[in-house]
Amino acid sequence: MEERKLGVQLMVLPAGTTAKQALEMVYRGEIVLSPQQMRAAIECLQFENPKVSAVAVTHMDGQDFASALERAIERSKQPPLLNAPAPPELPAEELKKPFPNYRNNLRRY
Repeated sequence: MEERKLGVQLMVLPAGTTAKQALEMVYRGEIVLSPQQMRAAIECLQFENPKVSAVAVTHMDGQDFASALERAIERSKQPPLLNAPAPPELPAEELKKPFPNYRNNLRRY
């Protein structure tokens, strides 16, 4: 089940060969795939092998997710509690002035 094309042996892969197996045979030098077969194997690889990803596992201590979500929404509606006092408000005349156009970390000559 081999065919010759331009001096290179192209193999017809047996049924059931996965894209990963075909690509492994290519880089080991066991077979030579046609450009169409190579492209198809590369494109199919992501669908045949699952990606490794992180999964979060949590223990809710007997509470369901909906109640925890409701508590989080209520907490987000409250103003943040800060230890420092609020900065004094500046008068409008002060805010209308132009800002300085230099930065302290630049050299001035």
